[in-house]
Amino acid sequence: MIAKLSMNSVLVRRLMGVLLMGALLIGGAVAMAPATALAGSCPAGKQGVDVRKPDTTPARDVTDTVISSIDVAKEPADIEGRQFRMRRLEVKPGGVVPWHSHDDRPAIIYIVKGEITEYASTCSVPIVHKAGDSTAERHGVAHWWKNTGKTTAVLISADLLHVNDADPHMM
Repeated sequence: MIAKLSMNSVLVRRLMGVLLMGALLIGGAVAMAPATALAGSCPAGKQGVDVRKPDTTPARDVTDTVISSIDVAKEPADIEGRQFRMRRLEVKPGGVVPWHSHDDRPAIIYIVKGEITEYASTCSVPIVHKAGDSTAERHGVAHWWKNTGKTTAVLISADLLHVNDADPHMM
């Protein structure tokens, strides 16, 4: 019995050594691989502050529907003067969501269908977002979006809007 346990522990140590060596090799290969951008994000070396100037292209072929909203001053979060809202945006091929800022209005976008291209102040190249991608829009980001594809893009947007903003469909 003791010889059997001793043999098993030797085998276990060898197996663990092989697994550790394999993990190190895979980890090393990943570390040595060239850096690539995550889907729907600005590629490495292309980020910066105000690397893209504001665009004056007006809104075109975009439908913006408020799905739901909450006055967060009345919730435990107690954020006075803010509304947490969710919208569905449909952007037809060639459609544009005009230049806007997120300096005081964080948002999260989820691409439900199609693809859409973002032109952000923080990225010197266009960023393509495809169905299944999501992106956080934070302080310091201004941008515009264009559907450069052949099908309608559908996006879900959740943001923290100022209640006193004049336009409830503010992009």
